[in-house]
Amino acid sequence: VRIGLFSLVGMRLRKVDPNVIVPSMIMLHKAGISIAIDKLEAHFLAGGNVFNVSKSLISADKANIILSFERACAIDLAGRDILNAVKTSVNPKVIDAPPEGMIAAVAKDGIQVLAKARVTVRANLDRLVGGATEETIIARVGEGIVTTIGSSLTYKAVLENPDTISKTVLDKGLDSGTAFEILSIDIGDIDVGKNVGAHLQLSLIHI
Repeated sequence: VRIGLFSLVGMRLRKVDPNVIVPSMIMLHKAGISIAIDKLEAHFLAGGNVFNVSKSLISADKANIILSFERACAIDLAGRDILNAVKTSVNPKVIDAPPEGMIAAVAKDGIQVLAKARVTVRANLDRLVGGATEETIIARVGEGIVTTIGSSLTYKAVLENPDTISKTVLDKGLDSGTAFEILSIDIGDIDVGKNVGAHLQLSLIHI
């Protein structure tokens, strides 16, 4: 890449690290992406991660994902890992809901059902700035599972058709307003818990 001596001196005067800008320019040039050096310097001065932005632009270009330099910078300055987001757009990842343990819900017959879901998500670059995080996805999926199990007449119906939980929860559009797009929700584990109805009846009898 062509970088004049005066440009390098100017970087030093502006407190811009040439060891960040120059390698980034070389990476982008080798990938066939043209970004003005002034833009890279401006992002550096704004506190951005120039290396991450450069790598994300290259990854997006190779994967035929439309990602402008301005959007990449905005996502980076918002505190999101833009490189990881691009990778997640190409290769969706799986989130456990909940991360540990299982979600407990009670069917209408009073039997507790324990469930754990595996949510496959893909990053939505258009909603990454201002979009809710993985924690919101996990909370919404958990709420959907509790509601679905709670509306089931018996625990047996849930155990016989666990896929109904996945379909019902998926139809709720839980990824709205988040930085992700939910591709699938699968029940990874399901089990029978306590007989909550019986415990409540015994408690009333003792009272």
